[in-house]
Amino acid sequence: MRESQCLPPVLYSGDPLPSLIMCCDVVHPTIVKTVLWPDERATGAFAARLATLPALHNAFIAIDGELGAGKTTLVRHLLRALGVTGRIKSPTYAVVEPYTLAQLAVWHFDFYRFNDPREWEDAGFRDIFASPGLKLAEWPDKAAACLPTPDLSLQLTVADDESRQVRLSARSVTGHALLAAALETSP
Repeated sequence: MRESQCLPPVLYSGDPLPSLIMCCDVVHPTIVKTVLWPDERATGAFAARLATLPALHNAFIAIDGELGAGKTTLVRHLLRALGVTGRIKSPTYAVVEPYTLAQLAVWHFDFYRFNDPREWEDAGFRDIFASPGLKLAEWPDKAAACLPTPDLSLQLTVADDESRQVRLSARSVTGHALLAAALETSP
């Protein structure tokens, strides 16, 4: 089974076991945590912690949420913490913005305008996702049929007081390491 054909999480209602994902004959328990980011400073602090983790260098992180939820803001904080200088623009129209750092290649995807799965092949995204480096994807649901299972998924929801409720789902060994370390010093 190809990774892009991975099965969705299987939820066990009433069972204390975590959700499971089966992919390529490997079963990974999905670890889910919910945190509150009261302001943009908290978003930046999370991104800064994430940027220090070695597991990030070959991770795929999916970031979902409504317009204005803070997806691009999170990515900008993370890219700054990783050492990106200069303008960091949203790839809404370009679909992907690449960044090359001394020790790390990063691709920031925004699939908001993604409509045709043929774009996936034509643009070479399969090759990007198969290569080493950090992949960050906003609006991953728009390209879900093509994407591999993310290591870490973040679902951002804006609360009435403008804080962000963030549901983090670790879906691989890499995702588990990222989630555990990133939340280790969370308030």
